[in-house]
Amino acid sequence: MTEFDIVGADAIREGRATDAYFLRTEEALRGADRNPHVACEVTADQFPTGEFELLAGLQNAANLLEGLPIDADAIPEGTLFDGGPVLRIEGNYLDFARYESALLGFLSHASAVATAALEVRRAAPDSNVLSFGARHVHPALGGMIERSALVGGLDGFSNVAAGDLLGKEASGTMPHALSICFGRGNQERAWRAFDDAVDESVPRIALCDTYSDEVDEVLRAVETLGDDLDGVRLDTTGSRRGDFRHIVREVTWELAARDLPEIDVFLSGGLGPADLRDLRDVADGFGVGGYVSNADPVDFALDIVEVDAEPAAKRGKLSGTKEVYRTDDGGHHVGLRGREGPENGESLMEPLIRDGEVVREFGVDAAAKRALADAGRTGFGAE
Repeated sequence: MTEFDIVGADAIREGRATDAYFLRTEEALRGADRNPHVACEVTADQFPTGEFELLAGLQNAANLLEGLPIDADAIPEGTLFDGGPVLRIEGNYLDFARYESALLGFLSHASAVATAALEVRRAAPDSNVLSFGARHVHPALGGMIERSALVGGLDGFSNVAAGDLLGKEASGTMPHALSICFGRGNQERAWRAFDDAVDESVPRIALCDTYSDEVDEVLRAVETLGDDLDGVRLDTTGSRRGDFRHIVREVTWELAARDLPEIDVFLSGGLGPADLRDLRDVADGFGVGGYVSNADPVDFALDIVEVDAEPAAKRGKLSGTKEVYRTDDGGHHVGLRGREGPENGESLMEPLIRDGEVVREFGVDAAAKRALADAGRTGFGAE
């Protein structure tokens, strides 16, 4: 029994993070002296559906399979897919059978988070958008949440431990708890305490909706910190918010009416793509939480499609190894490997593992750049 309900890296590497029936399958195949050479494919939809999703989690998947006597191909991380395989594994089945559960978990959850992040990014392409959602999931998943948010194009994240893993500094300034610790009516003391104690490299973003009207607290924050104030954040709870757009416009109006300097206005609290589209012209940035972190995992499955070089598949799945293509018009196409692809089609499947060695490099920034380019190409998230 561990202190926390966490399945450790050793258990994942050993293939214990699996469903019991894979271990029973190993016993049955070994007992029958049967270990065929197979091709397996990870897919969410057999044919294109018109609903794109973004691939993430591939680096973890590659690390899981590294060292096994297999070959694997995959579309690049940060590529939008719509039907057909995102990953193909070829090898003797018993060499990788027990890793299916963990493999699908790595891909399914990360791809969902990255897809949601890309939706948010496309909704406010010119705004500073941070991931604030790691608090909504098991803390062991913080690194995956924040990395996937970056793959989807967000500008940063709030989770400190994830920053340690990713080599990036976490963002964020103050919670309501800071003002509450100083008591009602003493918000100025909280803002000054922050300014006095926190490293000067951290932006002075005052949270301005703890006890009183947003306009009142913003004006007080400006008066308190003056030129040192970089901006304000409004995180008014939904039950008391009213028309958020009107509130933001009122704040900026009252600042202008008093000839006070312009400051950045950041918004957070239960926001999603529709909110960002409505607010992006009146706000400078956003913190998005549950919409990204709580995305429903992509329903990936790993299916055998060839046995000893012969087409094979379960009922309802397409047999034979496949290729996927992107055409100039942004279309996603699926075809049999070795057959001619669509005109002007670019094959998306690339080598990932050869004889157990990972032959691809991974980078969050490159994946995010690819995701944004592919979104433009496919029309993903277009209004």
